[in-house]
Amino acid sequence: MVKNMNNKNELTYRFATIEDIDILVSTRMDILIDMLKLDPDTDMSELEAATRPYYERAIADGTQLAVLVFDGDKFVGAGAVCLYAVMPTFYNISGKRGYIMNMYTCPEYRGRGIATKTVDMLVNKCKELGYTHITLAATDMGQPVYERYGFKKQEDQMVYKITD
Repeated sequence: MVKNMNNKNELTYRFATIEDIDILVSTRMDILIDMLKLDPDTDMSELEAATRPYYERAIADGTQLAVLVFDGDKFVGAGAVCLYAVMPTFYNISGKRGYIMNMYTCPEYRGRGIATKTVDMLVNKCKELGYTHITLAATDMGQPVYERYGFKKQEDQMVYKITD
């Protein structure tokens, strides 16, 4: 556990375990409602049901690392990195890649460096595990945080959706 003093509040940062699935799932739903600007009463039950087994598998097998942030017993923030492999390239011999996602800080705690500390923990864990390439999709609010950390803005991705 990592503790940090910010504005007289002692914040605790830790990596999530399988016991944290409820927090991870509910936070994911909150992030999507906020990011997609959905009505807070939107029925997320189907997505929630699909998300729970993902976390159960990914946390257990280490393909998802998540940091949870607490002020005492109160949850105040989170961030995660999905770990995966692609074919090795000239610029990434290991093929190991990380994708940072689910970055969230409760509104009343924003501006205290929580996101920066969370990204730092995720990046350092990736380095420790031998990952050399980390990407993310930044919101307008998050982009300055990532740029200050050293992430470089790139072109957006293209997606092809396979249909029946």
